[in-house]
Amino acid sequence: MEHRSFQDEMSRNRRDSLILAVVVSVVLFALIVSVSYMWDPTSVYVMVPIAVIMVFIYTWSGYQYGDKVVLSSVGAQPAEGPQFTYLNDTVEGLAIAAGIPKPNVYVIPSEELNAFATGKDPEHASIGVTAGLMKTLDRQELEGVVAHEMSHIRNRDVQFMMLVAVLVGLIGIVSHMILRSYWWGGGGSSRRERGRGGDIRILIIVVGFVLAIFAPILSRIVQMAVSRRREFLADASGAELTRYPDGLADALEKIMKLNRGDMKVSESVSHLFISDPTHSALDAIYSTHPPIEERIKRLREM
Repeated sequence: MEHRSFQDEMSRNRRDSLILAVVVSVVLFALIVSVSYMWDPTSVYVMVPIAVIMVFIYTWSGYQYGDKVVLSSVGAQPAEGPQFTYLNDTVEGLAIAAGIPKPNVYVIPSEELNAFATGKDPEHASIGVTAGLMKTLDRQELEGVVAHEMSHIRNRDVQFMMLVAVLVGLIGIVSHMILRSYWWGGGGSSRRERGRGGDIRILIIVVGFVLAIFAPILSRIVQMAVSRRREFLADASGAELTRYPDGLADALEKIMKLNRGDMKVSESVSHLFISDPTHSALDAIYSTHPPIEERIKRLREM
């Protein structure tokens, strides 16, 4: 088996980020052209540039400030006060071991056992843990979970994950706009164009409609495939930081046995968590996380 260093994986992460951005940008552009034709074919040359500029602004602002949105969406509060001394000390110690600045530390008011990392780079990163996680795990298990999230930051997974969250959310918004426009009669322009030989315009609208249905699904599959690989890497990297793989393995066993999978978390950010915060019948093929049993098995074999 080919051996890759963590530097190799970080370079691979940056390459994956670029490929994802290009692919999703092409899909977004196709969606924008379609919705422009659907609303007003005569003004498409004006609407498309404006829409592209708006998408760029949305993506840039989401990438820059998306971590604050994520923290707010789960009700995370700064881990301040004597009751969080050990948590902060653990984060600081593992940050030193990882060679990165100490991330900001937050606590999520949920009895589920979970944690996540977010931010645009290691210099602007945050780690959040649930109240249930702190109550249930012992010190070695908590260190294992924090080390896992610290690894996401060190490996620059948070950079990629934030980009994924922004782009997947944007595709969902544009797709929803197209489907609503079509439902409320936006497709009527295609019937008017048919009499004037507007077959290309009809084709564009049809392609846009198909993309609007399948683009969110495809983007979720991309999100799933990339996130699963990164979870395995973060498990191994976290075990390297603590020098105790069983700590994270024990934590994952408790998470598997005790979590109900009912956290109120948007699908666009669920991949940020150490364990998928929601459960469904499609988890085996649609989950952003690899099977937790397989993760435990690999950690036990280290």
